[in-house]
Amino acid sequence: MKQPLVLLVSLVLVSFCTGLDWTPRDFCREGKCPEYNVTEKKQDYEEREYAATDWITTTIESTATSHVFAAHTRLKNYHKRQTDAGYEIPDDTWPALITVTADQHMSMSWFLPPGTKKPENTDPSVTLRSKPKATVYVRKFDGTPSIQAGQAQVKTLWEALDKNCADLPTYNGAGYEPLLAIYHHNEIWIYADDINC
Repeated sequence: MKQPLVLLVSLVLVSFCTGLDWTPRDFCREGKCPEYNVTEKKQDYEEREYAATDWITTTIESTATSHVFAAHTRLKNYHKRQTDAGYEIPDDTWPALITVTADQHMSMSWFLPPGTKKPENTDPSVTLRSKPKATVYVRKFDGTPSIQAGQAQVKTLWEALDKNCADLPTYNGAGYEPLLAIYHHNEIWIYADDINC
């Protein structure tokens, strides 16, 4: 009896110490997603603590569907060029992230999982970005993702946060499925550090 108990305690301690106890959520679709822990659940949102993450990012010129698709194509072409050059950038990562800044500039990003060998960036239209460990407020919703749906959901999240700010901070729309999927798990993210009130 003593030996199995010691083994059980050891396994529990190792999992806490190494950080390997994180299991991707179902909506990651067996792909790789940023690691996080839910620190608080509210009626309209949850608060998450995300690990540091890396992303490849490109700008979106406007809310026009053609510009969103153009950004997606730039990231897809960049991924192919880097893969052809010998860099193993996974293509089964989620979410695809659309960031809208307070002054309405937009960008699209794809997640790079930990351990990805980052290429030297020779494409001026794509940047490599690192985000530090962060607290993020997240509102989940379903339906076909769109800029308009994201705008409606961010207003609901912003009101639920009740931060006494007039101006909406930078926010992110996170999509976890291809656009033509039957079901969509979508999220709106607001980083706590982006709230300046």
